[in-house]
Amino acid sequence: MTSATKQVKRIGLLTSGGDAPGMNAAIRSVVLAAHHYHIDVIGFVHGYNGLVLEEYISQSKTLTLNDVNSIIHQGGTILKSARCPMMLERSGLEQAANTLTEQAIDALIVIGGDGSFTGLLALQQLWQGQVIGVPGTIDNDLANTDFTIGFSTAVNTGIEAIDKIRDTADAFERVFIVELMGRHSGHITFNVGIACAAEQVLSFENFSQENEASKLKQLAEEIQQAQQNRHGSYIIVMAENLWSGGATKLVEQLQTFAGIECTACVLGHIQRGGSPVAKDRILATKMGVCAVQAVIAGETGIMIAEQQGAMSHVLLTSAISEGKHVSSQLVDAQQNILALSAQTHC
Repeated sequence: MTSATKQVKRIGLLTSGGDAPGMNAAIRSVVLAAHHYHIDVIGFVHGYNGLVLEEYISQSKTLTLNDVNSIIHQGGTILKSARCPMMLERSGLEQAANTLTEQAIDALIVIGGDGSFTGLLALQQLWQGQVIGVPGTIDNDLANTDFTIGFSTAVNTGIEAIDKIRDTADAFERVFIVELMGRHSGHITFNVGIACAAEQVLSFENFSQENEASKLKQLAEEIQQAQQNRHGSYIIVMAENLWSGGATKLVEQLQTFAGIECTACVLGHIQRGGSPVAKDRILATKMGVCAVQAVIAGETGIMIAEQQGAMSHVLLTSAISEGKHVSSQLVDAQQNILALSAQTHC
């Protein structure tokens, strides 16, 4: 969507929601691109709190080239991030709009996920400036973009961790259940599970939460069959929020139900941290430049996306409402070929 063309002098920038490796690379890219076009970038701290709470509003500042000179390799975000419950209320949205108006911001770029973009759309109803979203979330759950910033690094982090777990699992001929992040998306789980040759991948795409008792019985039988046919490790990779009580509870139930000894490993927030891999650094850089160019072109209400390797613009509404599914080929390969092979081969 394109707004009336006008000269842009000041861009507001913030990172919101869960942090993702590569957010700093995106910040750097926005600042460098804006500097090229002689536009100031005002960084707001702690997500939308930087627009709503006076203690954070006062910390907003013009970002210089020196501020972003050595951050492309750093995880986290120099602007900090946080949830902002006040953005769910009209009073909070009005305060955010007032802050942007008082600071003469022409456009606001938000690096975040679906919750952050929902706030951006709500803000658009009360503020006349341009709004641009840059997809920064390890979950890779935003529609109409091939990848989101942070996903590739999170997958690599999961792979590195499980490769180490595999060594111990082999040494003890043990069953390990590894729980991965992703909220309600299975992108991390399936990609990590297949890359690590996990014997089982449990995610929203191949598991129904309606009958855990039946699934527990099936899972126990599959593990016991594998243990009868071979000696060695058995790794189950599962998505968070999939099983009631998570990996720890599933371990307890397998022990009680079938006497299967196994160990739970919840990787948790380790997947959010660390230096971004090259793919995330490059994606973030391309998206940051594209976001600034979109502002100059008068675009608003859009998310910057990568589609088949090329930068594009998609409506924020479609990015957060359409959903993004794990490749059916990936799911099919795991369920019908890889998982079955794990039951019968060493």
